[in-house]
Amino acid sequence: MEIMGTRVKNAVLLLFIMGIGFCPPFMEGKEIAEVNVQQLRKLASKYNVTSLLVFGDSSVDPGNNNVLSTNVKSNFPPYGKDFFNARPTGRFCDGRLATDFIAEAMGFGETVPAFLDRTLKPIDLLHGVSFASASSGYDDLTANLSKVLSLPKQLEYFMHYKIHLSRLVGHDKAENIIRNAIVVLSMGTNDFLENYFLEPQRRKQFSLDQYQNFLVSSMSHNVEVMHRLGIRRLVVVGVPPLGCMPVVRTITNQITTCSTTFNRAAYAFNAKIKLKLAAMEANLGLLTSFVDAYAIVQDAVDNPTAYGLRETAKGCCGTGLVEFGETCKGSTTCSDPQSYVFWDAVHPSQNMYKILAAKAIQSVAQDILS
Repeated sequence: MEIMGTRVKNAVLLLFIMGIGFCPPFMEGKEIAEVNVQQLRKLASKYNVTSLLVFGDSSVDPGNNNVLSTNVKSNFPPYGKDFFNARPTGRFCDGRLATDFIAEAMGFGETVPAFLDRTLKPIDLLHGVSFASASSGYDDLTANLSKVLSLPKQLEYFMHYKIHLSRLVGHDKAENIIRNAIVVLSMGTNDFLENYFLEPQRRKQFSLDQYQNFLVSSMSHNVEVMHRLGIRRLVVVGVPPLGCMPVVRTITNQITTCSTTFNRAAYAFNAKIKLKLAAMEANLGLLTSFVDAYAIVQDAVDNPTAYGLRETAKGCCGTGLVEFGETCKGSTTCSDPQSYVFWDAVHPSQNMYKILAAKAIQSVAQDILS
């Protein structure tokens, strides 16, 4: 994500001026979902799950931005500190992302490769790839502001993927792979933090409620395109509690607590996404699952010891208060990132992604593989 200090401060002031209210409380006391890998793989086999295909932003981008003309990148240390061979890959994390852990649990390999990775081989396409681009969003303007891949552009690359896959295994088998794939869509954060609350264009066009509806409509349109392209199993990841991000806490001077103003915007948007998903499931015949990233991250922040975590208010990189992306580059890091909710001032740690993955697998098993 690309958030400039002065612009974020202006956004925060605007939020308070707009009078955004309080966020409904989240139920406490949730236990960490344990993943029975053997059982999951039996379910995946029973329901003929063929691959994992991923669309979204930095939460699921394994390095597509590396080859783009954008400054939204993380293919340098200390990113990748806990990845295999301590290698920075372009993931905005110390290690792997939730989608990597989901792929591994399903037996599709230890990572989900980036579609634009120049070392990608045709055989790598069989079990899935990610088209995600850090700093993207449901609003095309969000991606354009940072010169990254919009969701329609990601879908264009997905069409290229279909062509390559057909050449590899034949048209009918390629269609079967796509029809039985689990498809993950994870974005929305940047539409608020980088776009609506920072740039004037959308605020002149929409109230916050109207903008949320605009994003939901955009999401719906793109899901309809996915459906036309053969996708039938869709997992949508909700927006996390934006007000709990260390950079937002820092700017709002709420180090000891999450910003309810930002959280309410995320909470309300997620509610609209869930309603639209239910409607699309009925109208399009999709199998869908909603992963409540808001609830999962909020509970980890509220009850860290229940998840084996300790630090909830700052990231592991640098001071942990403002650094991410380029400003994290070359910074010193904490000695125990596994105990942190956040790796940098915006993005979750590898350990937090493990927790998100476990919860996501639980949702998928319940909603799609049952």
